Amino acid sequence: MSLHDDAVHVLKGYGAGAGSAQEELRDTYLEHLARHPDGMWKSCGAGHLTASALVVDPERGRVLLTLHRKLRMWLQMGGHCEPGDASLAAAALREATEESGIPGLTLPAGGPVVLDRHAIPAPCHWHLDVQYAALAPSGATESISEESLDLRWFTYDEVAGVADASVIRLVERTRAALDGGR
Repeated sequence: MSLHDDAVHVLKGYGAGAGSAQEELRDTYLEHLARHPDGMWKSCGAGHLTASALVVDPERGRVLLTLHRKLRMWLQMGGHCEPGDASLAAAALREATEESGIPGLTLPAGGPVVLDRHAIPAPCHWHLDVQYAALAPSGATESISEESLDLRWFTYDEVAGVADASVIRLVERTRAALDGGR
């Protein structure tokens, strides 16, 4: 299965209980992929899918955010899909591992926790981000990558004081998904 086909499959399965705004966004992503066979890649000028993951500590009480070097904002780990990525989940896990420096991250069952579409500067127009949760193993130690100015663990309640609405929404959805899985 190609990465494009995997994305269509994942998105078609996304939405149970996600809410109408998330379901509308899912449909926007699917329409984008139907119109753009290159819609997974950075080179697609109309926009492209990206994959990200919010890293959660083993006790499920804190999240690891990166102070993004270019954007100078506290964000989850994530980025562009690459030709070697077998799936959206694999892309999100690769990005989270690269940017956090933590080996052994795992994605809980259940697929993406939220979708987030945001405008980016030309030549491209949109990032259609598919966002997952990633659990850090016990004893995990983070390591700053070239893409980060800093990495820091925040309690769920601290995130609202440092991050934008999209990250807060991701934390809320992740927390609900993980609590529902207990």
